Amino acid sequence: MAHILILGGGAAGLAAALAAAQTDPTARVTVLERSPRPGKKLLATGNGRCNLDNEGITPESYSSADRAALDALLRTVNAADPLGWFRALGLYTRTDETGRVYPYSNQAADVLALLEHHLARCGVEVRTGCTVQTLSQNRGGYVVLFSNADGADESLRADAVVCAMGGSAGPQFGTDGFGPRFAAQCGGALAPLYPCLTALQCAKPDKRLAGIRAKAHAALYNGSTLLADYRGEVQFTDYGLSGICIMDLTRHLTPAVKSPAVELDLFPDIAEDALSALFAARVPLLPGDTAADFWLGLLNAKLGRALWQAAGLPDADVHRLSAAQWQKLAHIAKHWRFEGLTPCGWKQAQVTGGGLALTELAAPAFTLWAKRWTAWAAAAASTCTGPLAAALPPGAVRQNRAGLYRPRSLPAKRNIDKKSRAVPRCVERPGRVLSGLTGRAVPLPRRPLRLLPVSGTPQRPTTGARYPAPSPGGPDSFS
Repeated sequence: MAHILILGGGAAGLAAALAAAQTDPTARVTVLERSPRPGKKLLATGNGRCNLDNEGITPESYSSADRAALDALLRTVNAADPLGWFRALGLYTRTDETGRVYPYSNQAADVLALLEHHLARCGVEVRTGCTVQTLSQNRGGYVVLFSNADGADESLRADAVVCAMGGSAGPQFGTDGFGPRFAAQCGGALAPLYPCLTALQCAKPDKRLAGIRAKAHAALYNGSTLLADYRGEVQFTDYGLSGICIMDLTRHLTPAVKSPAVELDLFPDIAEDALSALFAARVPLLPGDTAADFWLGLLNAKLGRALWQAAGLPDADVHRLSAAQWQKLAHIAKHWRFEGLTPCGWKQAQVTGGGLALTELAAPAFTLWAKRWTAWAAAAASTCTGPLAAALPPGAVRQNRAGLYRPRSLPAKRNIDKKSRAVPRCVERPGRVLSGLTGRAVPLPRRPLRLLPVSGTPQRPTTGARYPAPSPGGPDSFS
């Protein structure tokens, strides 16, 4: 009986466990979760409604250093029909006007309850209070050492391991960045982590504007270089800026951005010259001759006063303002600049930016195999709703009727390292190694792999299983 071990009991881990159990009913499937109960972050998604999917998912919706790999990943997800997978579990969904897909009940708890019901029905063991320590590999598969709920050290052997440990966003829901660190331990190349889909703190926030909302066009700059721009509702807070369009900008606020600034255009549908003329033409219509009178029927009074002060205009005798002064006010209203910005911390972030590079995931299974030469280390790209593929054990070469690959024994005599009992790195020529399974020469890693000494070559992914798709705003992002 094959043993499939899932590290992490969030949305991705639970979906991976259920998909594995559905694919091979004879397999033993175990989930190890650190929190007292699985699915804690799932309950918070979509403001408690659980945003399952989005009808408008495109590669352009994501920030990625490898567009080709991202496009291939999304095509794989779409082909899996994630919503069909959920329907097969008995979940009925609805789609809002922006394309976001939610359970019809608008209750994230219903999604978790359905997953737990089917996990129990399929005989999946979910163990909580377990903290993973190490993952090692031998000829027979993998060994995971962890601390159990009683604090005692324990180990489990598995034929395949799925790593679904989450990122760093939302530590109050049980994630602290252990997943990316663990991927790095397994030899994966990681981009620096940064919080995104979060609010922005300003060096000098105007606390008088706290709670005010305004439609605007928001643009993110690195110095004078435009990085990204979005249109939507901006929320002013006592610490800075928030709102969906501001949070979208933080996807591009990587650690490489050294001089971030946001410009707000509060009149995005009016050209600057036309806005200047509109301001000047309002003067005869005003009930009074003060700045407060000027913004009546145009902008929130506090917001208008802040713009007026940013332009350095006098508070009284509005009718005396020159054309140049109206032009200056129009320019500020179209280019209101906020500098000294830092993203709010991990606790407010919805997504982890950076992390495991897509180039580290081998298509079409999108499985992590470190530096393209070691055996399988993990097998899921963790998303807010599920994995993309199940892990394959080392030496997997054929597919059984249930759709899972079975391991074959590694070479018993050829150049076995007595210390690790693994196939050694057989140097064929400088900078190359010979794969223990195929004899094909593949590149050496840049540094030795600490946890996974066995070399190998990936096989085709499992077929027949359906896996849920990622949705914008989930716990992981692509680097």
